[in-house]
Amino acid sequence: MIRDITIGQYYPGKSVLHSLDPRVKLIVTFWLIVVIFLCKSFFSLGLIALTAVAAAALSRVPAKMILKSLKPIVIILIFTAILNIFYTQGGETYFSWWKIEITEKGVNTAIFTMIRIVSLVVISSLLTYTTTPTMLTDALERILSPLKVFKIKVHTLAMMMTLALRFIPTLIEEIDRIMNAQKARGADLETGGLVERAKALVPIFIPLMVSAFRRAYELAFAMTCRCYTGGEGRTRMKQMKIALRDIIAIIFCAAITAGVIVLNHFFDAVI
Repeated sequence: MIRDITIGQYYPGKSVLHSLDPRVKLIVTFWLIVVIFLCKSFFSLGLIALTAVAAAALSRVPAKMILKSLKPIVIILIFTAILNIFYTQGGETYFSWWKIEITEKGVNTAIFTMIRIVSLVVISSLLTYTTTPTMLTDALERILSPLKVFKIKVHTLAMMMTLALRFIPTLIEEIDRIMNAQKARGADLETGGLVERAKALVPIFIPLMVSAFRRAYELAFAMTCRCYTGGEGRTRMKQMKIALRDIIAIIFCAAITAGVIVLNHFFDAVI
């Protein structure tokens, strides 16, 4: 399960999504995330789901890699579905026994919520799959540049956010390595009750914290040796420019938003 987490990874390619301006990708991603939560009917959510599938196809990121990003949230999807099925009442009753009752609204809400979460994860994952950490940092800095009026160090903030995102895969690999080392020493991490499993995680978290601080120190030392002093006077090898394809992407996103609003108006809300 640890190896299946692909958050923060970059997949090199020359697709349409890879060639988009990173600032546009950031704006469009957050825009679509907001639109996902505006969906009230299956038709509007279906439009967003089709958009996510189309974006994944345009990115040319292997379907296997995208599915791996969904695997870690399977437990969350199942837990969310169970809560909605048993605690949301309304409509036709499908099953009733003792205090357990499954209704039409509960089932519809469970399916709706699962599709919403999957769409959210896919659209968010495509941002990091198609954008290098360097370009992501530059895009964040440009977008947050108005905050400089309030004396906020935008470059430092963007660098911290990008480094935190980029180090997720590294820490995941470190967890997997530590777990394998502990298992080789005879540690039992998969059996026993909740308390026993929690205690078994202590020999994993302590080496992980030590390794994380060591990597942070090494990174800071390497940046100091390369005379890194922040964003003041910094030049960029690749200049970001808004092209026609970026304008088309924004227009397409606006059309999707309009479509969701129209579909919400004409069809019954699920939640």
